[in-house]
Amino acid sequence: MIENVTFEEIQIGQQASLSRRLTMSDIELFATVSGDINPAHLDEEYAADSQFHKVIGHGMWSGSLISAVLGTLLPGPGTIYMGQDLRFKRPVGLGDVITVTVTAKEKHSEKNIVVFDCVARNQDGKEVVSGLAEVIAPTRKVRRAAHELPQVQVIRHDGHDELLGKTESLPPVPTAVVHPCDESSLKGAVEAAEANLIDPVLIGPASKIKSVAEAHGLDISRYRIVDVAHSHASAETGVRLARSGECEAVMKGSLHTDELMAEVVRKETGLRTGRRLSHVFVMNVPTYPRTLLITDAAINIYPTLEDKVDIVQNAIDLAKVLGVETPRVAILSAVETVNPKIASTLEAAALCKMADRGQIKGGILDGPLAFDNAISLEAARTKGIVSEVAGQADILLVPDLEAGNMLAKQLSFLANSDAAGIVLGARVPIILTSRADNVRTRLASCAVAVLAAAARRRGAAAAAE
Repeated sequence: MIENVTFEEIQIGQQASLSRRLTMSDIELFATVSGDINPAHLDEEYAADSQFHKVIGHGMWSGSLISAVLGTLLPGPGTIYMGQDLRFKRPVGLGDVITVTVTAKEKHSEKNIVVFDCVARNQDGKEVVSGLAEVIAPTRKVRRAAHELPQVQVIRHDGHDELLGKTESLPPVPTAVVHPCDESSLKGAVEAAEANLIDPVLIGPASKIKSVAEAHGLDISRYRIVDVAHSHASAETGVRLARSGECEAVMKGSLHTDELMAEVVRKETGLRTGRRLSHVFVMNVPTYPRTLLITDAAINIYPTLEDKVDIVQNAIDLAKVLGVETPRVAILSAVETVNPKIASTLEAAALCKMADRGQIKGGILDGPLAFDNAISLEAARTKGIVSEVAGQADILLVPDLEAGNMLAKQLSFLANSDAAGIVLGARVPIILTSRADNVRTRLASCAVAVLAAAARRRGAAAAAE
């Protein structure tokens, strides 16, 4: 319950207090609400060189605690703020516990005005803020159920920033951009080039590419254009440039995915290797503590057990490129026990045994696991699952494309996840962009390709030695 103290009930010297610990979430939420994005509050590197040598809270965050006491405790509901003066005496840093105390100092009955002495102290008892507040105190008694506040989730998008940061020391990758003949695909290539991720070779009808660039204000004067007649020729040429080594990655433009992939998998002239091609979504989910790889949600519709061996190995290899030393692979199904009537559970058991025998290398596999058990330690404990993977998976191997595609899109559209995508198993990484992708997604997909291409170069150099 929340209850006020009326003007008549207030006694000179009467006090009320509350305490609050400053967290980074508090700072970020205050900055979001107020619009105050001073780097002294949000940028650790900048703050380290500032007067206080650390991130500090907004001064008015402490001031807002005074408002909270006056509005909820003393006098409480019905109080009208008339004025406030504040003196900021010390910075408030992360982890500081601030206790705010208001003390009734004066009462003026003609207008029901009360003046409060306001002091905020840190955990060491040192004053950080002081001042006077003038309010009109309520005259009518109020007692009501305290309002339940909504849960607030701080959604950060720094996972992709970390991914892009890993490419800073790497040179741009020569990339065959296949048929970039609409704004979305051409702009994506230009943005990736300007971010120093790729060195694009634009393949398609030159007049159309130039027309799109002019119509949308894109400067493509620095980039090579290979003039071909149509999308099929674009796909054929892009694959040829990658096969010859002239390009180290392929990026899909405005042609259909099937048209590009048909050239990629062509037996004599394509980019096939001994591995089956597969797609991996690289997801940074705000509610999950690590990057999550989902495979395959775009290429293999109903993969066989044999297909899944390559799909898993491709994902493990990519996770290692992204910095995961020993990737944990959760093999998903509807249940966490082997059921002969559910084929995916049998395949999960077989894949785990194949990993035990060295047929799949570099990761830890477990399955079948239901989705909740794969990503929630609490859910795994509730069901008595003892596993090195359950609750902390790095990779989710889905039963089929339908399940994977729905899962990835649910995370993107319902959980505000950032996604990137890449096709592995070919001679070079293949970037499949979508018209629905935002700039962050496009750049992250290119960053994954840059890291994969760099790993491929290192592997080739090691093999040559």
